[in-house]
Amino acid sequence: METTQSARIALIEDDEIVRQATSQWLQLAGFDVVEFGLGDDAFDAIQHQAFDAIISDVRLPDIDGITLLEKLIDSGVSAPVLIITGHGDVDMAVKALHLGAFDFIEKPFQPDRLSSRVSQAVEQFRAQTSTQLRGEYLASLSGLEKVLVGQSEVMKRLREQVARIALIDTNVIIYGETGCGKELVANSLHKGSGRKSHQFVPINCGAIPENLFESELFGHEAGAFTGAAKKRIGKLEYADKGTLFLDEIESMPAAMQVKVLRSLQENTVERVGGNKQINIDLRVVAAAKEDLRDHPEFRQDLYYRLNVAQIYIPPLRERGEDILTLFEHFAKESNPNARQVSDADKKAMMSYGWPGNVRELRNVAMRFALDNTMSVLEILSNRPVASSEPNAAGVPLAVQLHNFERKVLEEALTRHQGRINDVMQELDLPRRTLNQKMQKFGLNRADFTDSRGC
Repeated sequence: METTQSARIALIEDDEIVRQATSQWLQLAGFDVVEFGLGDDAFDAIQHQAFDAIISDVRLPDIDGITLLEKLIDSGVSAPVLIITGHGDVDMAVKALHLGAFDFIEKPFQPDRLSSRVSQAVEQFRAQTSTQLRGEYLASLSGLEKVLVGQSEVMKRLREQVARIALIDTNVIIYGETGCGKELVANSLHKGSGRKSHQFVPINCGAIPENLFESELFGHEAGAFTGAAKKRIGKLEYADKGTLFLDEIESMPAAMQVKVLRSLQENTVERVGGNKQINIDLRVVAAAKEDLRDHPEFRQDLYYRLNVAQIYIPPLRERGEDILTLFEHFAKESNPNARQVSDADKKAMMSYGWPGNVRELRNVAMRFALDNTMSVLEILSNRPVASSEPNAAGVPLAVQLHNFERKVLEEALTRHQGRINDVMQELDLPRRTLNQKMQKFGLNRADFTDSRGC
């Protein structure tokens, strides 16, 4: 299994033949094995080297395995210890379990059993270590890292890039998929710049009706058009001395692109219905989901005006264990006493495609933290599969099976208008099993009965 590929194991056995044979078995299973014939030698090495698991015989020439285990625990070693024991040492091995050993394996043992238990010990140890490290990381967040959370290399590079570009008073284009945090990055650029004491003005170009675009950006004078009862300051003017964030800029109408370009070139705005040129001094941070270079619907002269610096935000699926870190961060934000996720939930999160990126992850974490009846797997399973994703790409098998089973039950209940006996007969399910599954999927018989209540 993948867990074993780089796992480093300390093997302590005084019988050279047994030690060599056991080491070969473990190496064939994919472990990196370091052999020791004496307990004290092993103890000294473990104090200075990192091991993912420790395997020790009970009876050693210089020290017994129980005493060695106690010494390891007292010295703060957290790697799991597996005790190998002869038949007569079972009582001693049981004592080892009470002290904190992961398991004991009685001689003679099957190599597959040993490698399997070592794999389980390594996987559990690494999961616990990762959870602890994530907790320590989240507790130590400060500065920019408190906003752009993540330990992956791509996030470290992103923070470095944001900190560097923030100090350069120039226009920027941020690229990234929906929900990956483009406004957070834009706000971070503003707060790290010399303009931080002035306004950060966000505007979503895709959310403004075309007939209101000019007034929204440039403002208007009183009486400029029907309904313009009083003067209104536009976003460009309001952002003077600060930062204007143009999200989804690829959605900006062509006519507005021309006017925005001229305004940025001349550093002036003219309100709708007015004749006065108003000087402005602002930094423009634009965000787009697609490349604006050679974009058929985006003016290239405006592109080059904005494209002084570029920032690319990676999608969540490219950020590895940041997924678990962010999930725990958002869950604790929603509920400081939020429960721990299970191993199955972690695997589901790591294999899921996260089409909604960090925004979707945050919503799932909030639901998990506030609803103790739902696992992460169930929350993801209840997501409707979009028609644009017919092959459910990026969705774990367990989630697909969950969705499929729910769909079959839902369709059967619909066909039979909630008549439980007919559904039981069609699906060949006992009454109790059907009730359990309906409860699991949140299906209520009353939602499927016809108007006569049949």
